[in-house]
Amino acid sequence: MMPAIPGMLVPKVDTPEQQAILSPEALEFVANLHRTFNKRRLELLVRRAERQAELDAGALPDFRADTAEIRASDWRVPPAPPDLQDRRVEITGPVDRKMMINALNSGASVFMADFEDALAPSWANVIQGQVNLYDAVRRTISFESPDGRVYRLAEKTATLLVRPRGWHLDERHVLIDGEPISASLFDFGLYVFHNAHELVRRGTGPYFYLPKLESVEEAALWHDVFCAAEDALALPRGTIRATVLIETILAAFEMDEILYMLGEHATGLNAGRWDYIFSIIKKFRRRSDFVLPDRAQVTMTVPFMRAYTELLVKTCHRRGAHAIGGMAAFIPSRRDPQVNEVALAKVREDKEREAGDGFDGTWVAHPDLVPVAKAVFDRVLGERPNQLDRQRDDVQVSARDLLNIQVPGGQITEAGFRNNVSVALQYLNSWLQGQGAAAIFNLMEDTATAEISRAQLWQWRFHSANLNDGRPVTRELYESIRDEEVAKLGGRNAGRMADAVEILDELVLRDEFVEFLTYLAYPKLD
Repeated sequence: MMPAIPGMLVPKVDTPEQQAILSPEALEFVANLHRTFNKRRLELLVRRAERQAELDAGALPDFRADTAEIRASDWRVPPAPPDLQDRRVEITGPVDRKMMINALNSGASVFMADFEDALAPSWANVIQGQVNLYDAVRRTISFESPDGRVYRLAEKTATLLVRPRGWHLDERHVLIDGEPISASLFDFGLYVFHNAHELVRRGTGPYFYLPKLESVEEAALWHDVFCAAEDALALPRGTIRATVLIETILAAFEMDEILYMLGEHATGLNAGRWDYIFSIIKKFRRRSDFVLPDRAQVTMTVPFMRAYTELLVKTCHRRGAHAIGGMAAFIPSRRDPQVNEVALAKVREDKEREAGDGFDGTWVAHPDLVPVAKAVFDRVLGERPNQLDRQRDDVQVSARDLLNIQVPGGQITEAGFRNNVSVALQYLNSWLQGQGAAAIFNLMEDTATAEISRAQLWQWRFHSANLNDGRPVTRELYESIRDEEVAKLGGRNAGRMADAVEILDELVLRDEFVEFLTYLAYPKLD
């Protein structure tokens, strides 16, 4: 660690490009954000813990009485900027140099560059990610692979959005006044400081995706951060625009309020399906009536997922905001056409339902899925950029609907149990080696999907749930299947598998539920 500015310590970096990202002016900017807003962030995290204690004691969430006037009154968010009017297909991925070029060239309308679920936040990954974004904004980004192929940006590229890490995360490598800096403020601050004016000059802007929000107060904090950044950088109010991922059950009850509180910065909401399922398990972890079956059986057509997505479209369109659908995580196989045929049919069905429900666009994880999703939305949208005119007045969603977690015919199977163990171990092994997006069983797994896997294992063990063959889920069953799956993956000496096993054991076997797997994994990351 070395002094950067008074009261701030940062690690050394390797290249002149990385040193430029960590310029004294940039570090002073992020330090000011941290000193202004971190106390409030920590207070909101305390409130999260208090709300969790209320849920553990038997409370159920509901639409808030103190914000009823916001829900009832007529207001709209500002129109989206021109290059965010059409968002029919959005591709996501980590801030890896080659992946960013491929995503920007994929034919998607939007590329979301991810510091959060798809990135293992080693210091090298985080800082190089900022370098990659700097170059992408200026269209100077290129990459030469070991086989000599050179990757550069095409003439037409996707609109760039950036997802900083969530409010719950620290950037442990940077200390300000003796405490770790907020990872959210660090990721956001460096990107907006270096790129906001250049983006505006090029006819676009600093656009963000905001993850893991649980309340309108957390949205209000982002609003104030945006305003402070705009003032410090002499940007007009509303230059920074944000789309919020509704990926927690508590945020689903406050969608109107979140849009309202973001005000001039609001653009839309996204149905972050995988984290949403994880949130259901996590928030109601001590209730046996909220035990979910195999992950594969919790589809978008089960009651609570259907209610959530329809309410999201209705809320967004009433307020003039875009509604963006969930992730298609399938990775097409180069060797098995039959796997592709079955999976692509499911992807089309998923996107047809979203387009039919009124979503303005959708997410994919792989460039090969862009034309599949685009064809579906092209048929529905035609020449229109979106479906904001579709109001969905037919949708009426109650608190009970959002909490109806029944899955018709749902079962916990040994195959589902094994899949959760294997996916969690493979993902942790990948993450600890610096890869935050991992291809596992023809799916692009990220932190959100790994969270579902480990959370279900904890939930099933904690509640002694039964497999469909009658066997109860016990510590012994978990340990037996874990050992078998570890052997299939090459044993504990393969990669970082020994650490992955240690982390998963603690996540599954500890009596208290660990809020985020990264809390245990991050200290082990280089």
